Amino acid sequence: MTKIQAYEDFLKVHGILLAASGLPRTLHRKLFDKLTSETFDGGAYFQVHPCQDGRQRRLLLTSAAPMPKDSDVFLIDHAWTFRLSDAYKQLKEVPGLAQRMAAMMCVDVDSNSDAEEIDGDGVSRDNYSKSNVTDIVENEIGYAKERGYDTVKWLELEELDIDDDMLLSLDLSSKFPDLLALSLYGNKLENGEIVVQEVTKLKNLKALWLNNNPVLENCDGCMADTIFKGCPGLEIYNSCFTGNFGEWALGFCGDVYKKDNPGPIHQNDHPLQSVTSLDLSNRSIHSLINKAFSPGEMPSLSHLNIRGNPLKQNPVSELFKVLKGFPCLQTLEVDLPGPLGESAIEILESVPNISLLNGVNRSKILETGNHIIDSVLQPCLPEWTAEEPLADRVINAMWLYLMTYRLADEEKIDETSVCYVMDELGSALRHSDEPNFRVAPFLFMPEGNLDSAVSYSILWPIQNVQNGDECTRDFLFGIGEDKQRSARLTAYFHTPQFYFIQEYEKFHQMLQSKSSTPFPVKSSSSKSLRRTDGCALRVYTDLPQVEEFLTRPEFIITTELKDADIIWTSMQVDDDVKRAAGITDRQYINQFPFEACLVMKHHLAETIQKAYGSPDWLHPTYNLDSHLSPFIGDYYVRKRDGLNNLWILKPWNMARTIDTTVTDNLSAIIRLMETGPKICQKYIEHPALFQGKKFDIRYVVLVRSVKPLELFLADVFWVRLANNQYTLDKHSLFEYETHFTVMNYRGRMNHKNTPEFVKEFEQEHQVKWLDIHERVRNMIRSVFEAAATVHPEMHSPMSRAMYGVDVILDNSFQPKLLEVTYCPDCTRACKYDTQAIVGGGELVKGIDFYNYVFGCLFLDESTHVCPL
Repeated sequence: MTKIQAYEDFLKVHGILLAASGLPRTLHRKLFDKLTSETFDGGAYFQVHPCQDGRQRRLLLTSAAPMPKDSDVFLIDHAWTFRLSDAYKQLKEVPGLAQRMAAMMCVDVDSNSDAEEIDGDGVSRDNYSKSNVTDIVENEIGYAKERGYDTVKWLELEELDIDDDMLLSLDLSSKFPDLLALSLYGNKLENGEIVVQEVTKLKNLKALWLNNNPVLENCDGCMADTIFKGCPGLEIYNSCFTGNFGEWALGFCGDVYKKDNPGPIHQNDHPLQSVTSLDLSNRSIHSLINKAFSPGEMPSLSHLNIRGNPLKQNPVSELFKVLKGFPCLQTLEVDLPGPLGESAIEILESVPNISLLNGVNRSKILETGNHIIDSVLQPCLPEWTAEEPLADRVINAMWLYLMTYRLADEEKIDETSVCYVMDELGSALRHSDEPNFRVAPFLFMPEGNLDSAVSYSILWPIQNVQNGDECTRDFLFGIGEDKQRSARLTAYFHTPQFYFIQEYEKFHQMLQSKSSTPFPVKSSSSKSLRRTDGCALRVYTDLPQVEEFLTRPEFIITTELKDADIIWTSMQVDDDVKRAAGITDRQYINQFPFEACLVMKHHLAETIQKAYGSPDWLHPTYNLDSHLSPFIGDYYVRKRDGLNNLWILKPWNMARTIDTTVTDNLSAIIRLMETGPKICQKYIEHPALFQGKKFDIRYVVLVRSVKPLELFLADVFWVRLANNQYTLDKHSLFEYETHFTVMNYRGRMNHKNTPEFVKEFEQEHQVKWLDIHERVRNMIRSVFEAAATVHPEMHSPMSRAMYGVDVILDNSFQPKLLEVTYCPDCTRACKYDTQAIVGGGELVKGIDFYNYVFGCLFLDESTHVCPL
């Protein structure tokens, strides 16, 4: 086709794309004009401005005239288009790419600049920390006397390189026996016994800050408990409220108590009476309700922030009752979902005097009916060190910017998504739940075919916009709470961690409540199909290997589906296919009803979890489409506890590691949901290795019957080896040949004969393979028992099937289940002769593989197979 010149031809070629983009019809002509003339005129209307102290950028409308809704459309170029597996390589090799991306993503300057850090008094922190600590203490005494205090009650000794010996020499309890608040933030305290000894001498202490000292990493929770016992009046410890918090802690957060006013002057004072605004966010409060936190003590309270607190010890009804009692309370900030429930509307109904919830007006919430609202979520900003190369910084930051699309034509859809980053203008659009612009990808085909396609994004106003307004888009356009919108915002914003941890704990408890019960092993009930008249069983197949290697006389290949006794196909056969093809209930077929519970990864995990909870042989697995919140909680718990957080994402129903990613980036994991439904599984970061390389093992399981369960394990199995030496270096995560083992379809395949592998593996690791094999057998049996138990509807007397079961060993040589495959690729089984590892070590010829598979399934034989 020649180059498109007429508007009518443009509509014919791009009609589906235009409809998918959502661009109003009134703007189609304007888009055509700008595309054909390559007009990028956004610079005349918009400007990019830095924000968040230069760590983010935003887009402002700067044209003098307002921009009405649906009045114009703008082309946005794609500054970087790539496949995910090529990202790091391109950043390293394409001149200028890393520099441009780093500038767009605001990671091109060192986060720790050479500028001196200045404290609140305008003194250089470097010089201040070198001052004599004793002089500072004397200055504090003088400061207190100037203000009429007999003794120092508030002492800040922060970032002064105070070590254990210096703390002892200061003898703080003798100098300041009435000390109420002590901050030793950012020093070099290491010995827990010395810290406890000195601190617990301060019997009147209300607040203690030891944050950012090595002692907190070296000591367990016992140190905190000892300090609490020695300082019974302590209300704040390391910025968190203790269980003993009361009037002093609330006064500190209400800006009543500070250095100039460290505590009440008279015992009968009511210092909280004047508090109008109280920020209790992120104080680890488990029980909010006590004598001090009450309407009687704080009658003037009008603004309350309780974000980031678990509040586990308070029933929701009691919290609502107390909040409702504050007569002046109008503004409330709370995690949603969170301790007050999951609905903004329910909160407003329970606390009717609230006029502003999480920065959103009450009337607006009720009008829109949104249960989840928040106008003040803090953005996730990239973090990096000065030593990190630009390419590494961009890889970490790109998940806040990249977008994806997938190409398709009349014949097939692309196996992996295309990632892209919009240019400087497009990438400056920040998120809003109520955006004033919309963005959509658009594939312009100037010659009417995919080969000529050029990708852009198109931008147009969906609200009336005025000069100076920030231009925003909805990062999760079209995604509502039914698709876990609030949880998915975690890719871009700091959402309430404790809520997700609670969801994880509930999910974990549910799994722990499951217990496996022994599955009865019954004698075989299936019968041989061998014909009494001596005629061969007719087999219809679409698999060339079966046609070539099924050579025994009991079977004969037929090309007529309706004449077949046995149908052995790689295609999914459902009721519709049966009706269309004329398949009858008298024909045997190589698949079981509802076998998706085994061969689709999310169903496999669900089946096992329903049966056993969380068995040792299944690493933690989450279906992100339904269990994103528990996964995020698991991620946060691992991060909190310093555990490995490397995960592998797998599509529900793709083989050969297509669209599979290994990452420890939470934003990446959530964003990758956009490329198709996936499970997220804890990556086995320490697998057993063979000569330094990762490997997995393909087993072949034959199923004669589900009820009773009749399983056989083929004597033939084979090892699949990665090509590169295994490493957890973060750059290696992009290397297919380091972390993946399926080389039949990409990379170079190095076949290793199974007996040789077993012998060399035993020698390398000093283990007995038969011990490993027995554990594998037990695991595989358990997998199919789970399916038979949870899904009894799998039973069909006319089904016989073969499945591939992929297994990996951890560095303790314990088997872990990877996946179960329908109609597995058995090229290696047919191609290579081998010896059976179990039994008598008989020779197993490759050309006989399908002969004994069919013999087991249909003739009740057990040659080269073992019952499970």
